[in-house]
Amino acid sequence: MNATEKIFALALASNLQPQQHFSFAFSQLCQQGKVKFSEIYQIPCRDGIGADYWNAACLVYCDASINEMMQFAKTLELQAGRVRPSHQISLDVDVIAWGADLSAMQFNPKKLPLALDVKIPMMDIWQDAIFVHPQHQFPTVESSISN
Repeated sequence: MNATEKIFALALASNLQPQQHFSFAFSQLCQQGKVKFSEIYQIPCRDGIGADYWNAACLVYCDASINEMMQFAKTLELQAGRVRPSHQISLDVDVIAWGADLSAMQFNPKKLPLALDVKIPMMDIWQDAIFVHPQHQFPTVESSISN
């Protein structure tokens, strides 16, 4: 990793044509730099109204600023046809944390406390970190939810 490179931890979700929208998001994210993806988990909608979601997480290693990465995430959502408000989500991309090293990441305060559908896939790619933020704790995941 070079001196200006940062790590961004992103959460992805879709419950409307998820295979199509995840394929799009994955290809776009890979153009940003080195990317490490989690498994994809099918998790029920948080509010119980919408269809089950595909949830995943990724770490993106690139030279972007936090503002550039936040804008990139919103642009991906718009390009995938995201409509707000709606219970049919083509693509949701959230910047969860960022930093120069996984052991010292800054969490996005707007995303805390982290929801279970963010924590489960994030553990696939960030399990060696110690999560000590006072507003959340990562659970131990005994078994993954099947796709």
